[in-house]
Amino acid sequence: MVNMKAAAVELEAAKRDTSVRIADFAGWMASEQRRIYTLCLRMLRNDHDADSATQDAFLKAFRTLERSPEIVIEEPAKWLTRIAVNTCLDQLRSRRWQFWRRRPSAAEEFFERAPANVRTAEDLLAARDLSRRFTAALEKLSPRQRAVFVLRHEDGKSLVEIGELLNLDVGTVKGHMARALKKLREELRDLYGC
Repeated sequence: MVNMKAAAVELEAAKRDTSVRIADFAGWMASEQRRIYTLCLRMLRNDHDADSATQDAFLKAFRTLERSPEIVIEEPAKWLTRIAVNTCLDQLRSRRWQFWRRRPSAAEEFFERAPANVRTAEDLLAARDLSRRFTAALEKLSPRQRAVFVLRHEDGKSLVEIGELLNLDVGTVKGHMARALKKLREELRDLYGC
């Protein structure tokens, strides 16, 4: 009988602990949402897909915490970043089967047409062309190459951090980076004057 009572007390404590963690999750999510959304936007290059990936990442994190209240996450920001990167990689892999492309959103079109510090119409056209070409070149990279490139050059992560986030050896990260840079240089070689 004592064991049953102790088990009931532990279960009740676990429920209270989970409810506290779930309440904390909302605040944590609010503090991390912009960072995760920006990361997803950089990887997916589409605000609709980035919004969806951000929601999926937080939902996966919430469900993991809900299923396993005893789990202890030592570095929550890194853990959430890994979930977001993997969610984006899944979306990039699924894009291979899409036979149509969604029209860019109004925000994307606005930012493509109005880059910062552009003064003349020629500068505006050149900047828009460069942005389109770079985006098209990024889309030709494999999902892993794009993830490594974006995390390194747009999110400022070190190669070691990228390896930890993607669960890859640093040498593998370097290989993906080298192949990504080679492909981007090939796609944009006329810009280098070669």
